[in-house]
Amino acid sequence: MREREPGLSVRLKLTMSYAGFVVIVGIAVFVLGFLVLRFLPDGNLYSESGLFTPGRRDLTEAFVRYAWYAVFALAVIGLAGGWLVSGLMLRPLRRITDAARAVRDGDLAHRVELPGRRDELTDLADTFDAMLARVEETLDEQKRFAANASHELRTPHATMRTLLEVARADPAGVDLERLLHRLDLTNERAIRLTEALLALARATREDALTLEPAEVDDLVEAVVTETDRAGVDLAVVGASGGVARVDQTLVRHAVTNLVRNAVVHNVPGGWVRVAVSGEPDEVIVDVLNSGEELSRELVATLPEPFVRGAGRTRGRADGTGLGLAIVASVARAHRGRLELWPRAGGGLHARLRLPR
Repeated sequence: MREREPGLSVRLKLTMSYAGFVVIVGIAVFVLGFLVLRFLPDGNLYSESGLFTPGRRDLTEAFVRYAWYAVFALAVIGLAGGWLVSGLMLRPLRRITDAARAVRDGDLAHRVELPGRRDELTDLADTFDAMLARVEETLDEQKRFAANASHELRTPHATMRTLLEVARADPAGVDLERLLHRLDLTNERAIRLTEALLALARATREDALTLEPAEVDDLVEAVVTETDRAGVDLAVVGASGGVARVDQTLVRHAVTNLVRNAVVHNVPGGWVRVAVSGEPDEVIVDVLNSGEELSRELVATLPEPFVRGAGRTRGRADGTGLGLAIVASVARAHRGRLELWPRAGGGLHARLRLPR
């Protein structure tokens, strides 16, 4: 943290500015008075009644004497008034500073909550509160992700260790073929999970993207061709998206996850339809599939890591629970977004928006 030398406070600077402005205005008025006095004749004057009338010199002496008093009074009033006014104006900033210090010390739940009508300071306070809410939400997501990731990474290794310990304890009673099969499945799950975590880590970094023009239609067609249909009617019903500047590897991975997710979470004899369309500013990839009825509340949680349509993936070996989380991260890295809706009649509608 940069160390700064002590200086004048903003309140003192504003106070001096207010007082200086008031004194300058007073001096300007007194200069105007001197200019007016120039039009009076010099020397003593007498009225028709014979009474003495003060001339320019008399009025100037009196004017100068009281002008100094007035300047001194204006300086005092400017300092006192400026100190009070600046204190009132800076009070919201002190409240924001106190909130920032509380956050610095670890209290992310602290908020400014500045009252009053909208102005520059309330806009600053509201923006600061929104930033804190976003930071707190992100940290909570990272904590949940770290906890889930550690559990998911530990599970296959613990399973393999248990299998080996059981085999070592009773070598004669081990079905070697079955043991090797289970070890192979568990190891494959660990590999898929590690690869998914690496893909998710890369997708969250915009500076890791390699953007280049790509035909999104051809990319989607290739993904659909290579996907294992597993008894599901999978087809592309429209491809008119055109060219977009994307990281082809990540976008291909995202589309693969969407299509594979639609195939896996389906019903026997179900269908999956993929469509690519183009708008002036973006390319849209729609993936629709049949399936079981899904609630909006459940669909809203699907892009979270380690969440699936049937719940969390703990204890399951047929997926990592990171598919849609990777898609959402890829979309954000491209400054796009992933949208999900439950379909009437069952299934899911996923839409990936990629800016051109």
